[in-house]
Amino acid sequence: MKNAFYAQSGGVTAVINASACGVIETARKHKGKIGKVYAGRNGIIGALTEDLIDTSKESAKAIAALRHTPSGAFGSCRYKLKGIEEHRAQYERLIEVFKAHNIGYFFYNGGGDSADTCLKVSQLSESMGYPIVAVHVPKTVDNDLPITDNCPGFGSVAKYIAVSTLEATFDVASMAKTSTKVFVLEVMGRHAGWIAAAGGMAATKDMDLPILILFPEIAFDQKKFLSRVEAMVKKHGYCTVVVSEGVKGADGKFLSDQGLRDAFGHAQLGGVAPVIASIVKENLGLKYHWGVADYLQRAARHIASKSDVAQAYATGKAAVELALKGRNSVMPAIKRVSDKPYKWTIEVAELKNVANKEKFMPRDFITKDGFGITEKCRKYLAPLIQGEDYPPYKNGLPQYVRLKNVGVKKKLKQFKI
Repeated sequence: MKNAFYAQSGGVTAVINASACGVIETARKHKGKIGKVYAGRNGIIGALTEDLIDTSKESAKAIAALRHTPSGAFGSCRYKLKGIEEHRAQYERLIEVFKAHNIGYFFYNGGGDSADTCLKVSQLSESMGYPIVAVHVPKTVDNDLPITDNCPGFGSVAKYIAVSTLEATFDVASMAKTSTKVFVLEVMGRHAGWIAAAGGMAATKDMDLPILILFPEIAFDQKKFLSRVEAMVKKHGYCTVVVSEGVKGADGKFLSDQGLRDAFGHAQLGGVAPVIASIVKENLGLKYHWGVADYLQRAARHIASKSDVAQAYATGKAAVELALKGRNSVMPAIKRVSDKPYKWTIEVAELKNVANKEKFMPRDFITKDGFGITEKCRKYLAPLIQGEDYPPYKNGLPQYVRLKNVGVKKKLKQFKI
């Protein structure tokens, strides 16, 4: 009987721990087929350094509490394993660690880069004569994984941004007569504008709010932008601008590119809100405020989407069930069955069709002028932010769990990464 390895990768979400809960609880229900579930401390780095966590040391109550706890309970990392030919030693180290701890199942909870790692581990393990059943558990607030209708983690960040945009717009409306007339909210989204689009949900047919969205998919046109801001302020007295961190100019360069790179080699973005605010100030002379949602948007478990929590748990559960069926190099994906009532199911996606691919906002989800969302987009987003799944509260604060994270005794020599 083989043990299982689970790790969290990349930026965490409000519901990634719900997926962890799904994996661990489901594995515990199949004790005759899966031994222990080891978690990587700080993601895949935990496997490379043989820094494993024994989740069997946690009570059933503690594991169940992961379902309503944000962030990554075992620690995550931004560390991408490169090509097998280039860094074969790292992949061989993974297999060595798995072999030493009798691990036959690999569950990697993350986005596109972790899907790629999962696929490579599966391929190499076969060639090395130590088969690993590798299943990717989808997660990303950016909602940019292909095949799956949506990504666990996105629904909750979308709900947070929709609510924050609504509340901030009410705020600026109350101050517009004598003070702030433009509020700029910066949200995550390097190449895809899904999160920014959620800000548009704050405005409805029953409540016409002046909200303007800047998408990564639409090149920023300063003249056109300023004209729209001016028109909104003239009509309403104020406006809110929701801007994705990945907005680019006509030259294809990020407006907020600081010239830095993260561990994955991606441009280190941040700070587009003050750039947009200064453009408004310098050209229109309007008083502004700006804010950056940053970690708040992806950590906000207190206002998580009920459908998102359910899907995060379901994909974790499905990952184990697929592994037990011998399905390898796959990912449980969400398939939308209907919008009203909202129904969905889990299907299986091959990792070769997921790894290193991004899903962008369809052009027909963005209005012709490039500053808003269409009814088709609203129809897509609406079910994903539906429902509340509040964590338990005590003394006015959410009660989140902190695991003991007891380490497993090392058996191998130290490995330098």
